[in-house]
Amino acid sequence: MGNSYAGQLRTTRFEEVLHNSIEASLRSSSVIPRPVFSQLYLEAEQHASSQDGFCQSGKDLRLASIANDPLEVPPGFLLVGAKCPSLPDHILVCAVDRRFLPDESGRNALLGFSGNCVGCGEKGFRYFTEFSNHINLKLTTQPKKQKHLKYRLFRSPQGTLVKGPLICWKGIDGRVKQMASNTCASHITSEELLPTPAAMEMLSGIGHVAPTTAGVPADVPAPAYPQGAPPTQPSSRDCPLSQQPRHPPGKPPMTGTIANTGPPKKRHKGWSPELRPATEPAVKTTSSASALNNKLDNSAPLCASQGCSPLPPPEGAVTVPDNLLQTCGVQPIILKGHGSLPPLCGNVCEVTVSPLLEACYRSAQTLPRVYEQYGASPIQPLSAEMQILLTVYYLVQLAPDQVPLIEDLEQIFMRSWRESHLTEIRQYQQGHGQPPPTLPSPAQPLTASQLPWLAKLAASSCGEGVLVLDTAGSLTEGLEDTFLCLQEGKLAQTNYVVIICLPRGHDIESCVVVTGKQQARALAESMHTPADSLKEIARQLATGKVAELDTFFSSLGPDGNVDALLEESSLEGNSHSSLSSILQSSGESLKGACTEYRVEWHEIRPIQLAVARKLLSHLCAIADSSTQNLDLGSFDKVDFLILVPPSEVTFQQIALHLWSSGVLQELGLDAKGTSHIEAEQRVVRLNREAQGRINTLIHNSRINPSTLFILVHDHAHWDLSRGPYAGGDSCSGLVDSLLNCQGIWEAPNIVTLHVTSFPFALQTQSTRISPYNEVHWPSSFSNDVDLYQEKTKYFGMSEFLESTRSGSGLPLLRYDSLFESMASALGERFPKLHSSVIRTYVLIQHYTLALMVLSGRSRLQKHTSAETLELVRDLLDSSRGCSGHHGHMVLLRVPSLSLASLAHQRLRRVRDSLGLQDRFEIVLGSPGSGLSVSRHFLEQLKTWLNIQDSNWTPRTYLELEALPCILIFSGMDPLGESLPRSLKYCDLRLISPSHLLRTTLEQELGLAAYLVRAEAQGGRPPVSDLSESDPEKLSSTDNEEEELVGNRSADPPGLDRSVPSAGLLTLPDSSIVDHEQQGVRQTPGSSVIVSGDPAQCKRRPSSSTQASSHSSPGRRCPWAHSRNRPPVVLLPRVAYEALTSVDSSGLPKSTSFLPHPYVEWASSFRPLLSKMMTCTEQSLYYRQWTIPGPQHMDSSNRAEGRAENFHPRRLLLSGPPQVGKTGAYLRFLGILSRMLIRLMEVDVYDEDDINLSVPVKPVQYHQPGVSWPNIDILKAMPFDYTVHDPKFEDISTVYSPDFTSAGDGIVRRQDEVYLRRRTSRIKLSKYAAYNTYHHCEQCHQYMGFSPRYQLYESTLHTFTFSHLLLGEEIQLYFIIPKSKEHHFAFSHPGGQLESMRLPLTSDWNPNSIKSPIFTPTTGRHEHGLFNLYHAMDGATHLHILVIKEYELSVYKKYWPNHIMLVLPSIFNGAGIGAAHFLIKELSYHNLELERSRQVEQGSRPQDVWPFIVLADDSCVMWNSVEVDPRSGGAVTEKNVSLKQVLQHMESSPDITRYGLCGLRKWSSRGVGPGRPREPFSRGHLHDFLLLNVDLTQDVQFNQNRFLCDGVDFNLRVHSAGILIFRFNNFSVMKKQIAIGGHRTFLIKTKVTPDPMAKVSDIPTSLPPSQYVCAPDSKHTFLAAPAQLLLEKYLQHTSQHLFPLSVRNYSHPVLSVDCYLNLGPEVTVCFISSRPHSVNISTTGLLFGGLLLYFCDSFVTPSFLKKFQFLKGATLCVICPDRSSLRQTVARLELEDEWRFRLRDEFQTANAKEDRPIFFLTGKHV
Repeated sequence: MGNSYAGQLRTTRFEEVLHNSIEASLRSSSVIPRPVFSQLYLEAEQHASSQDGFCQSGKDLRLASIANDPLEVPPGFLLVGAKCPSLPDHILVCAVDRRFLPDESGRNALLGFSGNCVGCGEKGFRYFTEFSNHINLKLTTQPKKQKHLKYRLFRSPQGTLVKGPLICWKGIDGRVKQMASNTCASHITSEELLPTPAAMEMLSGIGHVAPTTAGVPADVPAPAYPQGAPPTQPSSRDCPLSQQPRHPPGKPPMTGTIANTGPPKKRHKGWSPELRPATEPAVKTTSSASALNNKLDNSAPLCASQGCSPLPPPEGAVTVPDNLLQTCGVQPIILKGHGSLPPLCGNVCEVTVSPLLEACYRSAQTLPRVYEQYGASPIQPLSAEMQILLTVYYLVQLAPDQVPLIEDLEQIFMRSWRESHLTEIRQYQQGHGQPPPTLPSPAQPLTASQLPWLAKLAASSCGEGVLVLDTAGSLTEGLEDTFLCLQEGKLAQTNYVVIICLPRGHDIESCVVVTGKQQARALAESMHTPADSLKEIARQLATGKVAELDTFFSSLGPDGNVDALLEESSLEGNSHSSLSSILQSSGESLKGACTEYRVEWHEIRPIQLAVARKLLSHLCAIADSSTQNLDLGSFDKVDFLILVPPSEVTFQQIALHLWSSGVLQELGLDAKGTSHIEAEQRVVRLNREAQGRINTLIHNSRINPSTLFILVHDHAHWDLSRGPYAGGDSCSGLVDSLLNCQGIWEAPNIVTLHVTSFPFALQTQSTRISPYNEVHWPSSFSNDVDLYQEKTKYFGMSEFLESTRSGSGLPLLRYDSLFESMASALGERFPKLHSSVIRTYVLIQHYTLALMVLSGRSRLQKHTSAETLELVRDLLDSSRGCSGHHGHMVLLRVPSLSLASLAHQRLRRVRDSLGLQDRFEIVLGSPGSGLSVSRHFLEQLKTWLNIQDSNWTPRTYLELEALPCILIFSGMDPLGESLPRSLKYCDLRLISPSHLLRTTLEQELGLAAYLVRAEAQGGRPPVSDLSESDPEKLSSTDNEEEELVGNRSADPPGLDRSVPSAGLLTLPDSSIVDHEQQGVRQTPGSSVIVSGDPAQCKRRPSSSTQASSHSSPGRRCPWAHSRNRPPVVLLPRVAYEALTSVDSSGLPKSTSFLPHPYVEWASSFRPLLSKMMTCTEQSLYYRQWTIPGPQHMDSSNRAEGRAENFHPRRLLLSGPPQVGKTGAYLRFLGILSRMLIRLMEVDVYDEDDINLSVPVKPVQYHQPGVSWPNIDILKAMPFDYTVHDPKFEDISTVYSPDFTSAGDGIVRRQDEVYLRRRTSRIKLSKYAAYNTYHHCEQCHQYMGFSPRYQLYESTLHTFTFSHLLLGEEIQLYFIIPKSKEHHFAFSHPGGQLESMRLPLTSDWNPNSIKSPIFTPTTGRHEHGLFNLYHAMDGATHLHILVIKEYELSVYKKYWPNHIMLVLPSIFNGAGIGAAHFLIKELSYHNLELERSRQVEQGSRPQDVWPFIVLADDSCVMWNSVEVDPRSGGAVTEKNVSLKQVLQHMESSPDITRYGLCGLRKWSSRGVGPGRPREPFSRGHLHDFLLLNVDLTQDVQFNQNRFLCDGVDFNLRVHSAGILIFRFNNFSVMKKQIAIGGHRTFLIKTKVTPDPMAKVSDIPTSLPPSQYVCAPDSKHTFLAAPAQLLLEKYLQHTSQHLFPLSVRNYSHPVLSVDCYLNLGPEVTVCFISSRPHSVNISTTGLLFGGLLLYFCDSFVTPSFLKKFQFLKGATLCVICPDRSSLRQTVARLELEDEWRFRLRDEFQTANAKEDRPIFFLTGKHV
């Protein structure tokens, strides 16, 4: 293809050429289709047998045409390229016997010739003359193979035939001569740059030899490069500074040898993998993006383009000639290099100076700090000479239309440096940071004297493309010579002039002057910001500078003058009438509703819900962290604000998503949910009005501290400019001023959520977002498995790129070669016009001519591209092929609003002139305005969507679903707009190719992202429908039937054929939200309401939205047919090649670009991104290797001097475009609200009392309103032996002769009833107890976590006492924080702990609690309710956690400011009985010590407070019942503080005469039905006890017990005659905690009986009946306490042990001095053997069994003979060992009345060293 669209059109028919091209493209593995229009426009007319480039058989031999074709090459033959004088731009492919070709040294070639024709396949040509005639060389002299066989040809890794090195016929002389005479007419390959063997010898003196060149055959010797020049050169696909290389389509990309940073296909000597630098260098790299505003250098001042005033030329200045642009057609770019650039004067407006190259040089000369610190080291930076030489090498390799990219040059420098110091770097790394030893340098450095001729030698390989000037004495002379040559036209073929100056006694100086027209234009435009470019475009349009373009198009003749053609069309009434008749007939034939149109709105997708939960999890992690930056428990409501870019469509889109999602109703912000007003108030455009909304938010956060405000920053990458905001229309700095202000930063109840598809620019070294607060969108598929079962698959950038490599059809990602050629040619013709203006005019011309072609003027199709013709044809055909006139959308992206308005105006004019105004709409979409649709199409939309509101108009692009239209999408960048599924083509040919940034490219491509139905089975992703590019379709006339048939062609591979005709409509991005969508709600009968006020939208059925049960045969709606296919994307060639080319890491080259203009690379020694990196790893990469520029809002984030200044309440949600992020964060708001409500609530047990007994004559002992009991009345009240607490419904009933069942009908359950118990969800009051997750501001000091306070120090103290039951001294440990030491008495400050201080009975303090509170706990360090700050209402109290030794560290971690009582290690396996026993005995021992201490101070012993509180770790709230006597005894219950409850109990009269006080268990049904409201009662107490350790001195808890120790203790206290009573007007609520407590005791299997035996980690599967065994038997031993095994055994098997008492209340089991749970079917009668004990009367009671447990001396034979037993009753005697068992049987004379057998002796299933418990059973005789 040439450089201009003009030329003679070939006579070959358009259809034939296109057909051949498509066939060749489908056969080819190349991603670039063969050029069709280059043949049509630029090639000469063909002849059958004598056409140039073809053999006499008419077969094409040109490399550009057959590079991708399979060619037959016989063994021993090589493919070589022949030069044809008549075709200087082409190479002819020949197959030649390698014996007749010279070797690499230019020798050993046989005389003669032997070759074959690769075109027609004819073989056996023995003479080159004969062969040259066959291939039509048309020589006027004698043909010689040495003259015309020029190149070796090779296959690239992509399978494309590419030009290789020159064939060396005459050695170095001939080679150099050929290199010098060669021109840059075509691309220079890597081998052409390589020095010849003679040059290798000359360079060998320098001593550096480069590795083998990639792509060169193994038998070709490697060329040499001075000072470690890199082994690979840049591919032409590498990204330029402002655009990608433009190699002619059909020609392969270059396989370069310098800038290719990746390894060759096969590793060879000298290649090394990337070495990651240890640290960043000191000097940061200035990249192209960061230098946008630095394009003017101080030493070379340039005036604005508006004009300049003459300046007096300073001394040594360079005068820029006048009319330079007019003379040579180019505005040169001067790239500063080394040294100082002289000042410029004169016509400086036509010259631009750029510092980019200079910054690159400086960065490459700054080593990483890890090497700098060693001073004189063999690891040295690149020299200036080497940098200049490598720069020349790089420029030589660039294609004629390729623009240099500074990142490529950085990679070249880095690889060269690493190659030259590879040995030293490896030695340093192996030495673990030690400086490398000084080794002799393997070669001498490149000298200044060698540089010029080496640079010239390299430049000679491309002819005149690169010119090296070294004759000038200074840069001034060199620049003057360059300007002179430009004026004289000597640099017409030169793209770059490299000026090298070697002044004596001074450092080397250099610069590069860019003189190529395309290169200079691209570099100049890239140095302007996008905003400046848009202003320049608007200026050119406003000043009329583009009029010359209109004049040019009008001068092209009758086929180019659009105005004349349109005028001609308006005069040809016949054509219009014929077209109208076609439309009319089409409308009649397809009249009726479309049977395939159906809109089905989705609930939220599973993956969106998963992301919402991840966001919630991260928010909870912030709240749970030790930083205390967020207290979720203090919030009872969620409010939010969503910030969006200033786009009207985006604003309406988010508002509709919000309204339809139901989130407002869920959060209680819009109760009715019938209006959009509330939704629009929650969405804020980021314009000048946003400041007031943010101020209101900050104010509301201060006055509503219990409300959590979520500030959602959607499309967060849009404005990153640094504040302050200056006001006006420009939004620069607004986001920084709003989100980073002090009010947002410090508000404890504002959480900021950034949402973006491109987070890279937010992930710099100075980011405000913690890496732990990032949430990345998960992949929905893993190994073709749908992880979330949602049956949709995301089709994004990677899938589009995969379609270019799949080979299963035309790719979805394409570029238009004809359009690019025309735009390039016009760019050279009009150098003063901006390239975007030119490209827009060309594209409007293409659309216009395509519409005319499809309106009947087929002769014009040669003037428009196939791509434009295809998309316009599909647009017209789609609506014509559907009875409902549904069609496709074509997106035309025009960033400039001025150009977009121009395109909109001209295309509408063309459409209307051609009579197509009813076929498709043209919509102009701009950020600052809404959508406007003509009345005809507006009525269609209303009909399809059942809208009867006359004022309704579409407000989002999604509401244009199925509307045939061209959407002209303007704006500098997309601002978050979502597009409908009817999008068929995404025309991005007009996006700016001048600013190559990762975010810019990916967000433009993100417009086409799509959610497709997942395939039933794994396979390739969908590609474009082959029918859309069918050659017959493209070449057909306006025949409707043929096009309808074409639309029904076979689906492409990879598409799901199972999609029904009325398939599922899956909306892109956040268009998929829960329940409702886009203002469209699903209603019964498929009627739909869209947007607007629902109150104004009447619902009525519509045939257009309902699919009938049958579809018309043989016809499908084109919209329905293709709605599950992603759109086709047309890109500029620059962007296409940036995306499709792959760097050494396997990623698209675009991923190595800077992410944003305001971001800079931290170092040029950075590695490349890896293909295997996850999103998290990419985030860490950018956090390490990028820094914010001075204009970036994060550049001020290190002002405080801290290394990591993360915002504590800031989250980042990132995910690909159009994937559903809006729906995810809206769902997050909903579940966050529910969670906060849940955090304010607690599940408490809400159960009725069990085993209720109805007295025959109810007695009211106390008046209902009395506050304290009367001790005399209490003594008269009977004790209720029956246990009523529902948690004990699976235990044995305690026998009471007064018990009469109330018939409550409760069915008892067997085991593990804990989790099945009834609970109620109750809102937490302000007096609740909390676990460790509560972090309010008030209790920070109480908890000891607040960073504002000094860390709490604790001291360890021992407390020793002895007890007869323990047999030895017990040493307990107190962990006492410094802040709590005042509760204890010490021998001296910091000395021995003496006692725990107790108050006097007479003491009274309204803000203090007298009784120490003990809370035994295990396994609940996180969930135990130990925070009593709010429950105590701030009262002073002493709270002690009783823990086991092995849990000390974890409890101390979570509760650093609590006093810990640590049980001895021997109790690590003990149960709750041991903790209660030690607490009580410790408390009594302490009471005695306190009495002794206070007696010395004058107090009486009986005046010391004797009470302690035993509280369960799940007591959450306390309630008080109040009786109102004035209202007839009405009862009200309210929540009160624990302080109030305890102070009331402690104030009871005669309190010291009571042994045990307790509270009622709360129930929502009160104290129980049918019972009088007695304020006090006597019975069992549980969970919360006020214990008098003085009165209960002789009654101990059983330290061995695991279960029911409270019931056992209550019975023994009562039998001792001690008063027990309960405050029924107070109740305690117990929280359901599913972990910890008694569940921590697991019974596991012991592997062997060996004392050192291992314990299985898996709980035993043995049933409880196997927990005991016969002594001395072989049985599976268990690793569990013997007492626990015994209690579990009795609980589950006592129905077999005591069969006469099963379900027999009148014959209970007699249990002496203890209560053991025998299971719910057996009744137990408790009797105390102590003298003067209180027992029930057993006269006349026959017992069904006798249980003796560890009986002491009070149990005698005479005592047992008082009781009567049934014949056959069972006796069970339990003792701690076998010996005491036999002694007990003998002492109690049990054998007199009980019969024993040897087999009735048992032991618990414990090994001997675990001390099993023994028991004996017998039968009563």
